[in-house]
Amino acid sequence: MRKALLSLVIASAIAGCQQGEEPNKNTEQAAAGQTAEQTVQQTQTQADHQQDETARLTKWFDTKFEEELQFSPIQLSYLGRKEQYSKIDDMSKAADERELAWKKATVEEMKQQFDYDKLSAEGKESYDLWIHQYEQEKANQPFWDYSYFASELGGPESQLPTFMINQHKVDTEQDMRDYIARIGGISRALGQLLERAQGSAEKGIRPPQFAYDLAIERAGKVTAGQPFGDGEDAPLMADAKKKIAALKDAGTIDEATAKDLQGQVEKALTGEMKPSYDAYIAWLKEDRANADKEPKGVSELPDGDSYYTNRLANYTTLPLTADEVHQIGLDEVARIRKEMEAIKEQVEFDGDLQEFFTFIRTDDKFYYPDTDEGRQAYLTEVEGYLADIEARLPEYFGILPKAKLVVKRVEPFREVPGGAQHYVPGTPDGARPGTYYVHMSDMSSLSKADMETVTYHEGNPGHHMQISIAQELENIPQFRTQAHFTPYVEGWALYSEKLSKEMGQFKDPYRDFGRLTAEMWRAIRLVVDTGMHSKGWSQDQAVEYFLDNSAIPEGAVRSEVRRYLTYPGQATSYKIGMLKIEELRGNAEKTLGDQFDIRAFHDTVLGGGALPLPLLEKRVNAWAENVKG
Repeated sequence: MRKALLSLVIASAIAGCQQGEEPNKNTEQAAAGQTAEQTVQQTQTQADHQQDETARLTKWFDTKFEEELQFSPIQLSYLGRKEQYSKIDDMSKAADERELAWKKATVEEMKQQFDYDKLSAEGKESYDLWIHQYEQEKANQPFWDYSYFASELGGPESQLPTFMINQHKVDTEQDMRDYIARIGGISRALGQLLERAQGSAEKGIRPPQFAYDLAIERAGKVTAGQPFGDGEDAPLMADAKKKIAALKDAGTIDEATAKDLQGQVEKALTGEMKPSYDAYIAWLKEDRANADKEPKGVSELPDGDSYYTNRLANYTTLPLTADEVHQIGLDEVARIRKEMEAIKEQVEFDGDLQEFFTFIRTDDKFYYPDTDEGRQAYLTEVEGYLADIEARLPEYFGILPKAKLVVKRVEPFREVPGGAQHYVPGTPDGARPGTYYVHMSDMSSLSKADMETVTYHEGNPGHHMQISIAQELENIPQFRTQAHFTPYVEGWALYSEKLSKEMGQFKDPYRDFGRLTAEMWRAIRLVVDTGMHSKGWSQDQAVEYFLDNSAIPEGAVRSEVRRYLTYPGQATSYKIGMLKIEELRGNAEKTLGDQFDIRAFHDTVLGGGALPLPLLEKRVNAWAENVKG
């Protein structure tokens, strides 16, 4: 979780994924001189030994994963657990180094204690994945200082309070006392992250000025209002009051205890949290002048080219160069434009594609009014799409999620006009549902043409389905249920947009144009991200390319480009992941012919949790060969 708060999203390299599974030649040769019964018996014995070794390894993995979770009280809370409930993660670099050293030791221990050749295919996959996760963080270590302290998507100043509001559940008086203790933990963590930001700045590593402005604004919203000053309650004060009132209404605490708890919250907020936020804001304001007013790509940073190469390796899990990614993007943009032209002709629009973009981008019929009624109408329509697609899921999937899904507006203190809609997973036990969040402060950034597509991406069959299924899997080690590889996770969600059309959605051609707009969006990302971070493109060049090739509202475009500038490489994962999943499906269809079953294919892709693309390819190919016989 520390990595997430530092924008070091868990990503991937390709090390550790290449160990193959060779046929047992000794068994084949021996079988030639055996009876069929002896061969079957020997094969069964070998399979039993594999299952025994794999079961032993799985037990070891589960023990190690429990050890790993203890590094992150925040992650424990995300999983709905209350161990270390009064604590916030150690966000220091020393803590990251300790965790990496622990991971290295586990890899060495695993290699010593388990025989790879005696594992089942699933066991080998888990073995490879454990090594891969260590190798990716080892590769990231030289660039820990390069992670920007804040981005268009947020920073610790908003993420920490958001965690408290949404993930710290209060059922007992002790839970509330733990909540109060965690306010102090937030103060300490923000101080550690400020120290790391200052260390990066000393090396000449800073985000653009707009990231400073966003962080200052968000931090100011967290510490505005009571008990810090006049006005309405500050976000955490309002949340704490709500949770204390719920305890009192349930009869869990009395009035005197409720008043005492509220007083302790106020004391923690003003005495601990406020000073840390003041120090954070003060440094941001002071250092802002040293940052670039005109944003630049990370290639301008010291050893920036190496850093960007590392980011691409993480976010694609493939050995692709910036030039290769850029060209893939250009090719995809050209292909999708042709499909867009076809829809323009279908609706009989009188004008060229650029004029059609302007029409989609600006015509009032594609937007709800910027009112509370308009926002509710948007959410209601989203809920209708989710209900429609849910009824079709059993036709395309054997494994279905158990967790519920809700749609919410982003909390005002962290809402960004034109900000990216996003998904936050629920708990593995289903006690907390998955949440699809929508930024709604600027309704002119939320096109009706796009909304159906985003709904399937963030909800079902996209993020909610994939992440919920992964968390609910019982036939794999626990660490795999929580793995996150961006090209897999985001590639699946983008694949789900196109799959939803195959499932009978997008009946309105304008909504289908929105689907193509979303796919174009991700293709443009390949061009723009590499353009800014490898080819010297300016922010304005990136915006212009976006607007020339899509109907996305300009407000959303500018927010997206700012996101790429502060989150280098991440945006490339979506299209690369989608293309790989489509490639794997096409290969399986060709291999299996009439034997191909779409439900089985999807269950194979989703049934092992998130994987780096090389391991996913190996998994799908093995399934196809097994079906073929």
